[in-house]
Amino acid sequence: MQAQAFGRPACVAVTDERGALLAFSRMDGAPVRSVRLSEAKAYSAARLGVSTTAFHERLVRDGMPAGYFADPTLTGMPGGAVICDQSGATIGGIGISGLPPADDQRIADAVAAAYGTRR
Repeated sequence: MQAQAFGRPACVAVTDERGALLAFSRMDGAPVRSVRLSEAKAYSAARLGVSTTAFHERLVRDGMPAGYFADPTLTGMPGGAVICDQSGATIGGIGISGLPPADDQRIADAVAAAYGTRR
């Protein structure tokens, strides 16, 4: 699944298990705001060990803002997925931004599943 299939350009960020940026790509015409958003989504997924959608659901369920985690880079915006090895250990995160949030998440989930075991 590629962002181009959705008819809009996007940004893609990949981090290691600690959330440090390993790779980044911005398609021509992708919104500038999507640069930082894709990085934050990948970082959040790797650091928390869950998708950004799952993190958002927790924030809503528990009625707390992300700021309570004392890490300004964390985001619950959909589009971040954890990349795991065969044993289930987190080996990185991927963040997609530039499409509608649900599409960002679908692509991130598909890429994480293709390159590891999705959590």
